[in-house]
Amino acid sequence: MSSSDALNISSMKSRCSAEEWQARVDLAACYRLVEMYGMADMIANHISMRVPGDEEAFLINPYGMMYEEITASSLIKIDLDGNILSSPDFGDLKYGINKAGYVIHSAIHEARPEVACVIHTHSWASMAVSALECGLLPITQTAMRFLKISYHDYVGVVLKDDEKESLVKDLGSNEAMILRNHGALVVGRTVGEAFNWMHRLELACKSQLAAMAANTPLRAVPPEVLEDTWNNYQPGTRRPYGVMEWPALLRKLDRIDPSYRD
Repeated sequence: MSSSDALNISSMKSRCSAEEWQARVDLAACYRLVEMYGMADMIANHISMRVPGDEEAFLINPYGMMYEEITASSLIKIDLDGNILSSPDFGDLKYGINKAGYVIHSAIHEARPEVACVIHTHSWASMAVSALECGLLPITQTAMRFLKISYHDYVGVVLKDDEKESLVKDLGSNEAMILRNHGALVVGRTVGEAFNWMHRLELACKSQLAAMAANTPLRAVPPEVLEDTWNNYQPGTRRPYGVMEWPALLRKLDRIDPSYRD
């Protein structure tokens, strides 16, 4: 039985454009992958995706569903003001959207029109690094990709619209940000690119915590090497992230459980 069957969610495919449906399938896949790679937090956190052809709207998860249950039809379409534009019938569950998720994701989608997908996580590794005064250290090649990562100070649960300005300012033009004492956030021009950023950020956080736990001096890399390595990860020096990985990840999901496509 698929997740949508278990919750009796009717297909939304006939209620949206072909482009929106594809975005729904990709976003549902991203939710499943974040769960599969151990970065989910039960029903908390969010991944959002801009609706193609409707730049003032984006898709987000219903507050109450596990990431492993998310399907293309279960996603809710909202505008930048938080108004629900379309939603499946959840029956007696009456799922809606989470306020904190709306505030964070709408702020970035409004300020960064080139961003298609925003991923926010509370994984144990990103939360641990977010609580360290040193932040993320460039002690592995993977971490060097985040040499110039952004940081946003914690001021409480993100429920107020007046935090949008500081969130956007702190992220700047970067693709990744550590939310101090909170977690992590990444953005991408495609869902595949965003997932690639988050997967690598998670690996960088885990490897740093493992190295620090060994209680021995950390091996530093010369500044010029750090800068050169960081530059190798920038646009124009390599293919866009996710181009090769995303189709392979979808094949992986299809082998395990294709119900995300429902």
